[in-house]
Amino acid sequence: MNRGFSFFLTVTVVVAAIAFVYFSTVFVFIDRWFGLMTSPGIMNAVAFTGVAVMCVLNYVFATIMDPGRVPSTFFPDIEDSSVTVHEIKRKGGDLRYCQKCSHFKPPRAHHCRVCKICVLRMDHHCIWINNCVGHANYKVFFVFVIYAVIACIYSLVLLVGSLTNNSQSDEQQSADSFRIVYVISGLLLVPLSMALSVLLGWHIYLILRNKTTIEYHEGVRATCLEEKEGNAYKHPYDLGAYENLITVLGPRIFCWICPTSKHIGDGLRFRTAYEGIPTISTST
Repeated sequence: MNRGFSFFLTVTVVVAAIAFVYFSTVFVFIDRWFGLMTSPGIMNAVAFTGVAVMCVLNYVFATIMDPGRVPSTFFPDIEDSSVTVHEIKRKGGDLRYCQKCSHFKPPRAHHCRVCKICVLRMDHHCIWINNCVGHANYKVFFVFVIYAVIACIYSLVLLVGSLTNNSQSDEQQSADSFRIVYVISGLLLVPLSMALSVLLGWHIYLILRNKTTIEYHEGVRATCLEEKEGNAYKHPYDLGAYENLITVLGPRIFCWICPTSKHIGDGLRFRTAYEGIPTISTST
């Protein structure tokens, strides 16, 4: 499939879903439960609009931001004592080199077959943003998922609340006209809330261990190999839960749910658990 068409299709689906959920939540669920012109109605409408705006902004940033490309001039300095981990190939023990891009790969970088580039600290290629999730846009992707989960659960609560509100039983004919909105919203929000909550939980787990999705699967394989040799595998970039959090989300807690990324560095080197220990090599 042509990537331009794929971008148009996936983004259109996501934007259409966001728009439908927003308008059904504000102009149907909130209006029928509280009334838009009442204080509770206005408060809920403003709160949900704020969550929706942050969700859309972070989605746009995750979609258009470059995930972080490996500079064509990058060359690993194996004599640099400040670099405590060098990643090498499992077969041959050579430094990792991308034959497609014709340059060496920094630690945690991988080649994306869809984007056709090497991505710094690559997590995965996401079809719903039609972009890689990597070093530069990982945080905005994560924050987008947070706001998407909040929006879905919030909308679902308002949907249920407006359905169970029997104070307007005299408007049965009006309720029948909105039945299709409730059915479509329920079919959309329930699976979305479940799927996004699982995705959020997965990435919280990864952040607390300073891993990417790719590194998780590599770690499973490495653990099996180490156990066969009687050794214990430790992820080299795991600095402890709090340090891992501030490494990915930033040092200011109040900025964790904002699309800021000034703290992430150049993505060519990362702190490791082996700081102060002689240089070691890990196979990938």
